[in-house]
Amino acid sequence: MRTSLDLSRAEWVKSSYSNGNGGQCVEFAPGIAATAGVVPVRDSKHPAAPALLFSAEAWGSFTAAVRSGEIPAA
Repeated sequence: MRTSLDLSRAEWVKSSYSNGNGGQCVEFAPGIAATAGVVPVRDSKHPAAPALLFSAEAWGSFTAAVRSGEIPAA
């Protein structure tokens, strides 16, 4: 069982729902899902802080719910 994931080479993408005025800034690393089956998520204002890891399936369900309005974006 793996207990850590090397994210030093992850390519981070800022969420289109993040605002540009220093408020809610979320980044995710979609490329990791293809190799590790998890999607790392972090606060872009604190990139050195630990990332949260979600299963690719859970992340897909979450983003679909946000897009559909089931979960409010803000």
